[in-house]
Amino acid sequence: MKKILALLVIAPLLISCSGKKSDEFNEAWVKDTNGFDILMGQFAHNIENIWGLNEVLIAGPKDYVKYTDQYLTRSHINFDAGTITFETISPTDPAASLRKAIVTTLLMGDDPSSVDLYSDANDIQISKEPFLYGQVVDNKGQPIRWEWRAAHFADYLVQNKLQKRTSGLHVIYSVTIQLVPNHLDKRAHKYLPMVRKASEKYGVEASLILAIMQTESSFNPYAVSGSDALGLMQVVQHTAGKDVFQMHGKWGKPSRSYLFDPANNIDTGTAYLAILQNNYLGGIKNPTSRRYAVITAYNGGAGSVLRVFSSNRSKAFDVINDMQPGDVYTTLTTKHPAGESRRYLVKVNTAQKSYRRR
Repeated sequence: MKKILALLVIAPLLISCSGKKSDEFNEAWVKDTNGFDILMGQFAHNIENIWGLNEVLIAGPKDYVKYTDQYLTRSHINFDAGTITFETISPTDPAASLRKAIVTTLLMGDDPSSVDLYSDANDIQISKEPFLYGQVVDNKGQPIRWEWRAAHFADYLVQNKLQKRTSGLHVIYSVTIQLVPNHLDKRAHKYLPMVRKASEKYGVEASLILAIMQTESSFNPYAVSGSDALGLMQVVQHTAGKDVFQMHGKWGKPSRSYLFDPANNIDTGTAYLAILQNNYLGGIKNPTSRRYAVITAYNGGAGSVLRVFSSNRSKAFDVINDMQPGDVYTTLTTKHPAGESRRYLVKVNTAQKSYRRR
């Protein structure tokens, strides 16, 4: 979670797992991120003015953060920690503000395209099939599907779990609840049919798709990043999205609403894995070595992977093909210039092993 404005301004300029950049300098990418950079800076500045510098919370790949009530109330789902925190600095009726945020968040659907995480718009639609259904249970141990149960639980929380702290000039009232212990598996299960469909369509292992999703977003369909990567597989419109559209014979790039649709996001992210696997890194003969390279390239680009072995593309393939897969893995996890890419391969490879065993 990025709490300091400076980090938010710098983050979009970095090439990271969410960037999915090709290795040629892309002027359009710079132009596209300028607008998002300004939006993020303005939004963070607005939150800083209202909540204070040390209280700036912005949505991220594994953090859902939604402001309402003229930015005085917010809901924060930390998908890694498995917690939901509701906070308000409302000076009039903080209990009512918290209650409304709790009910709305517990009953929100899994369509992020209609929700603006960079405003205080009350645009969250209550769903008959809540995204968090089964991931949260109430004080009686029951999952929450209906509004009456969410309202009863909200009343219980405000009456029994309300916390108060002071930050700067503000008194912050909050309630924190835990997701169920196996919340990660429950989210993953929601997307299994989509993953299997994309796996068959593009010839990419389902276990790899799931591992990428876990590492990128912890199966958070609302995921956004500092470089404006979107959705479950953290796809950027004007890089990976554009490559996939070209592969399908389409002009331009996918829209934000298109990529926020879980099925479209999984399809696009998997298609990009196929492009890496079959085109950019298709010269690697051993499938295990190629898988290590594809994982690393999904984070930092195919060119950066090949340059670890040689500045000459053709020679890089020759070097890799003369190595054992274990040596390729060791080289990428110790000699890749980007620490994030080195760690990314370890994380995804470990996660993939766990999905293969299921």
